[in-house]
Amino acid sequence: MSAEADAVDEVEDTGYKGPAKKSVDEMKNLDADDEALNRWKATLLQGAESAGDGPHVKVESMVVVGVDKGKLEGPPAELSLDLTDASQLESYKDKSKAFVFKEGAEYRIKVDFIVNREVVSGLKLVNQIKRKGIKIPGGKTTDMLGSYGPKKEAQSAFGQANDVPKGMMYRGHYTVHSEFVDDDKTCHFAWDWCFDIKKDWS
Repeated sequence: MSAEADAVDEVEDTGYKGPAKKSVDEMKNLDADDEALNRWKATLLQGAESAGDGPHVKVESMVVVGVDKGKLEGPPAELSLDLTDASQLESYKDKSKAFVFKEGAEYRIKVDFIVNREVVSGLKLVNQIKRKGIKIPGGKTTDMLGSYGPKKEAQSAFGQANDVPKGMMYRGHYTVHSEFVDDDKTCHFAWDWCFDIKKDWS
């Protein structure tokens, strides 16, 4: 899915202008005498030769993991959505598919994705959280994930650490609209999901 990122109130315009797009070959030849830059380019472009010709960015899964990027405090050890099966996407909005978060728990969101053909700059995960259809204070978050070069294998990016609110007033059902956006405000994928905040993990 590729569209302009406008479903989450549009991504804020901070005035920042991303770098001009360059092909993989152009990047390899850029400032060839700069040793530090060459090391960074080697890391960014490692595996570019074997990258595929599919969509520029193909999002494969969203996984909720522990704040240390390992297991949740759960059970469960993690919470995940397969974003490659179009027939399942609509079902993730159903209350019966809601993730359960224990109040006060700490977590991060991990996104697994494949980059094809060219470098993608300034990836962001933008989430808009609502309760009973109403936006909640602080419910829009933007995780800056960085730039990634093309690779055949899936790559992973981790969002910022988050705390689940604690207290009776926060318990209940929430819906989330998520978008995977780059510096050009291109939304490479968008999906909807939901979660419940409870006193425990079940």
